[in-house]
Amino acid sequence: MVEVWMESRVELFARIRRDARVEGLSIRELARRHGVGRPTVRQALLQAEPPPRKPRVRTAPRLDAFKAAIDEMLRQDLNAPRKQRHTARRVFARLADEHDATELSYSTVRDYVRRRRPEIDIEAGRLPEVFVPQEHAPGAEAEVDFGEVWVVLAGVKTKCHMFTFRLSHSGKAIHRVYATQAQEAFLEGHIDAFEDIGGVPTRHIRYDNLTDAVVKVIYGTGRQRTENQRWVLFRSHYGFDAFYCHPGIEGAHEKGGVEGEVGRFRRTHLSPMPVVDSLAELNDRIRRWDLDDEDRRIGDRIRTVAQDFARERELLAPVTAERFEPGLSLTPRVSRSSLVRVRMASYSVPARFIGRTVRVSLRASEVIIFDGRAQIARHTRVVALHGQSVDLDHYLEVLLHKPGALPGSTALAHARATGVFTGAHEAFWAAARKTDGDAGGTRALIDVLLLHRSMAAEDVIGGITAALTVGAVTADVVAVEARRHETLGGSRLGRHPADPPRGHERRVVSLTQRRLADPAAVIAGLPPDRRPLPSVAAYDQLLRLPERPSPETAVAIQEGTAS
Repeated sequence: MVEVWMESRVELFARIRRDARVEGLSIRELARRHGVGRPTVRQALLQAEPPPRKPRVRTAPRLDAFKAAIDEMLRQDLNAPRKQRHTARRVFARLADEHDATELSYSTVRDYVRRRRPEIDIEAGRLPEVFVPQEHAPGAEAEVDFGEVWVVLAGVKTKCHMFTFRLSHSGKAIHRVYATQAQEAFLEGHIDAFEDIGGVPTRHIRYDNLTDAVVKVIYGTGRQRTENQRWVLFRSHYGFDAFYCHPGIEGAHEKGGVEGEVGRFRRTHLSPMPVVDSLAELNDRIRRWDLDDEDRRIGDRIRTVAQDFARERELLAPVTAERFEPGLSLTPRVSRSSLVRVRMASYSVPARFIGRTVRVSLRASEVIIFDGRAQIARHTRVVALHGQSVDLDHYLEVLLHKPGALPGSTALAHARATGVFTGAHEAFWAAARKTDGDAGGTRALIDVLLLHRSMAAEDVIGGITAALTVGAVTADVVAVEARRHETLGGSRLGRHPADPPRGHERRVVSLTQRRLADPAAVIAGLPPDRRPLPSVAAYDQLLRLPERPSPETAVAIQEGTAS
């Protein structure tokens, strides 16, 4: 609206000046011709550009009686915590309650508070916050922050934590989602970021005063901090310095790039909530999203993130070849249930370690358990409080002696839930119990489950399927068929099927029994023998007879005259 007025006013002044210049009209005639007052004509003749109109000052006479009260409320905010300062709505409510200002409108109070608050800050000697644009040298700086995200994890809405690492120059960012924001996740996020970008910033990385790195903020000393010793060791290992922002709102803008990146990534890729079976699956998706985001432009930049990062990558410091161990080392004792307790969750180990003290490497996404230097168990980290991760394989030796404990065991329930105990296992178990009874059938199943330790799961399941096809429900047959499946890649071509049972169904319960009952079927089911035929050529020397002496030589030998 202002631009239109200015344009028409300029044109008016131009016409007045032209008429005065070309026709020599007087001020009176110019005013009459153009329908304006003589002062306007004089202004036009004095200068070509019309003077700006004075903005209309909105007055609120009813507010004048309450301005002192409002100013006092705002001055109280000078020493109040940021989150407990007066809002315009709170000022409006207090005026109505304490000063009977019922005729004031909220918009009038709001506009006054908006204008008056910075004035009071200046009167108190507080300068307004000014954001100074910064230039970041390529490869020199980065920023790190955590942000909360919600994930539908294995069907359960779960609060997780997203680690974000952002290079200050190019804006290249690395994201990872963990079940926790403890130090092990903090360190593991750094390692993944360094390995993904292929280097380490040469100057420093900016942080909040998070407890994973900072033990104590030493106030009155600038940015001096008492750091966590393991964090100091980590920084020394990878060779970078830490820059700690000022605590609270004062230092929020010092790493505004990564804080904005957390919100952008969350809105872009994590809305709506991702539905995944595991955090490993989610992080695989995030790796692809990080690569896709390199094609975007930040603000009004001409180049993409990928183009800036390509130049910045060459200026990063190299990553040390020796990888830092991010896991927290713990030494729990194995309980009588063959479980170790770590951070309010339980993890199984082989039953032979009951009562022993083991070493646990607690990582962001997994838990690795050692006996000395030998790894004895590996679990995905449990997110749920008081949750369990139980491996059925850890209890097989015990279950051989206690087969009745298998049906109701937690280990079996976990194996079914995770898909380790398949429908093929269920079918074999049912057939074995039908043939050998509950105890004998369960032991046969456990013998089959023990095959998984030395053979691939696909081969064992293939062996189970083949064994059930020929009516055999013993571990011996499963082992033979699994080996055949491994050798032939699961192919059943050229295999002669067993004769279908006639009349009464006959089930073979042992390999020996099947050999006696139908040896041809057994032979037909074996893989072809491609070994070369045996040769006895190497043993010909054993079959040679010593040469017999001639009669003359024999007589000489007897007489002792032979030379």
